[in-house]
Amino acid sequence: MNKTKFTQRDISLGKRIARMRRQRDLSQEEVAIKSSLSQTTVGLLEVGKRRISLRSLQRIASSLGVKVKDLINF
Repeated sequence: MNKTKFTQRDISLGKRIARMRRQRDLSQEEVAIKSSLSQTTVGLLEVGKRRISLRSLQRIASSLGVKVKDLINF
């Protein structure tokens, strides 16, 4: 069984995505639809329980109207 360890960066990225989503008054479902991801995926990303691919990160950034660098400002 694959036991992926999620880092503080995964959690920080998820919190940043969630904060920006709420600031734009969007639901997880709306972000999922706009980014062609599942709502489950968006939810798991927001709590840092799923790693994100660059392509998905680009899609989420686009759905939020921000640049990728705004989401990964570590």
